[in-house]
Amino acid sequence: MYSEDELLPISGLQHLHFCERQWGLIHLEQQWEENRLTAEGRLLHERVHEAGAESRVDVLVARGLHLHSFRLGLTGQADVVEFHRVEEGAAKAISLAGRQGWWQPFPIEYKRGKPKADSCDEVQLCAQAICLEETLGASIPEGALFYGQNRRRTDVRFDDELRARTEGLARRMHELYAAGVTPSASYAKKCDRCSLYDRCLPRTISKRRTVAQYLANALREDGET
Repeated sequence: MYSEDELLPISGLQHLHFCERQWGLIHLEQQWEENRLTAEGRLLHERVHEAGAESRVDVLVARGLHLHSFRLGLTGQADVVEFHRVEEGAAKAISLAGRQGWWQPFPIEYKRGKPKADSCDEVQLCAQAICLEETLGASIPEGALFYGQNRRRTDVRFDDELRARTEGLARRMHELYAAGVTPSASYAKKCDRCSLYDRCLPRTISKRRTVAQYLANALREDGET
C-alpha cells in the first residue's frame, strides 16, 4: 500500500506504455512540448470535464471524478463515469447517496484520435476502473473509450490480462520514479510522432551511445591482447 504522498498520476501509465524515456522526460524532468495533437486532446478533456453531471433514465453521468488507488499508488481524474441502474442483488453493485436502487459504475475515457494499435488507452482506462473499485467497493467488468475521430465508443473488458498489464506498469512506474533517472533513448519509428522528439533527440543520443559502446569494446579488446 502506498501513502497519499507517494501516489503517481494515472496519465503516466500511457506515457510509460509508449516509451519509458518519454515518461522520464515528462514526470522526472518536468519537460513538456505541446503540439497540435496534444493541444486538441487537452481541450477535449477540458470540455468533457466542464459539462457537469446529468441524469437520464436509469443512468447517472458524473464528470471529472477524482480517483486514487493506494494499492497501485495511482491518482487521477476520470473523464466520465456512468452509473447504470441494475437489479437488486447484482454482484458488487453499489448504492449512491440520495439515489434509490443499485448502480454499476462504467468509466469512459475520451480520446481525440482513433483506436490505437497498442493497448495504452485500455491500460489507462483499466487503471481508472481499479481506482473506482477500490474507492467504491464495486466490481467493474468493463468500460469504454470514446474516440473523437470516428465519434464512437469502443468497449473495453477489464479481463485478467489487461489488469495484470496495468498493475505491472504501475509497479514499473514506481520503480523508475524511485530511481530518479530518465531512461536512455533508443530510436524507433514511433519516435517520429512524439511531441518531445526535439527534446529527446533519440537518433542523436542513440548514435552517441553506439560510438561509446564501440570505443569501450575496442579498449576492452586491446586490454585482452
